[in-house]
Amino acid sequence: MMSIHAMNFYLPDDLNATTPPERRGIRRDHVRLMVINKENGSTEHTHFHHLADYLNKGDLIVLNASRTVPAVLKGKWMDGKAEKEIEIRLAHRKSENIWEALIVGETLRVGEKIYFSPVFQAIVTHADPEFPFVSLQFNLCCSELYNQIYSLGQPVRYEYINQPWDLDYYQTVFASSPGSVEMPSAGRAFSWELLFQLQKKGVQIAYIQLHTGLSYLLDDKWHIGPRENFEEYHIPEETAIAIQKTKKAGGRIIAVGTTVVRTLETAAMEDGDIKACSGWTNLYIQQDTELKVADGLITGLHEPEASHLDLLSAFVDQPILYRAYQEAIEKKYLWHEFGDMNLII
Repeated sequence: MMSIHAMNFYLPDDLNATTPPERRGIRRDHVRLMVINKENGSTEHTHFHHLADYLNKGDLIVLNASRTVPAVLKGKWMDGKAEKEIEIRLAHRKSENIWEALIVGETLRVGEKIYFSPVFQAIVTHADPEFPFVSLQFNLCCSELYNQIYSLGQPVRYEYINQPWDLDYYQTVFASSPGSVEMPSAGRAFSWELLFQLQKKGVQIAYIQLHTGLSYLLDDKWHIGPRENFEEYHIPEETAIAIQKTKKAGGRIIAVGTTVVRTLETAAMEDGDIKACSGWTNLYIQQDTELKVADGLITGLHEPEASHLDLLSAFVDQPILYRAYQEAIEKKYLWHEFGDMNLII
């Protein structure tokens, strides 16, 4: 998604990470890490498995436990009397058997059916020519629906990825709750070994879920701004309690990913307290947003003019962020979900 307050820069094509780290011969937790000090603007360059060196006993890391679903499905539909192949991309789960979805290259009307297999089909229940997504009601629900999606689907792949990679490369090691159609990629660099190392130091770990929606819409005629992107979230009781205790004890809340920041700040009360809750958020965070919960951020490197950069500027002044990104480009950091990492603290 494009930024409302665009931070623009030139990103050379060779800095787009087209290959998972594991296929480049390094472990997922051995990608590079740029550390930005949000107080003085200084930067350090290290590797992600040294993350514990920058966190303190009593800090709390909050991770997004949403699991990536293979959101690209291919099926057949009847265009008049002719059977045609069709591709859909799941966008948002609305209920146990209804999803918003992008129909690729075709226009379907309410009542039309898509057949994915002899036992798996969907019917269009809502369509609006001014809106990129239709509503699809599937003939299955719950675990049966997910079983079919995981059996037949492929992960969403961006234009800079030049070959298909298995779904496992689009999962974090701790993902548990299926629902994201694009990987919550900030958590990808964590390994269980690193998580145990952090806990051994006294850094606590907690989880939320935010199911990411579809932002890559393939066609330039569609543009969904940050405020139009509603995503489902859940904060468990144990996470809310852990955040409250950490704050009271003077520890820092380190959000892993923009999804976690948006979830925590959506649920935050005026005094920064937080309670267990579920809902939908379209919260847009920018440089003048006062963050009530998150003290630091672990994230990937974001493309020019991306709305995620507006969120980062709530943690660190945009001139500092711009200089750090120029430094990352000079040092040949890799961008996107298979690339290197950034800690702002």
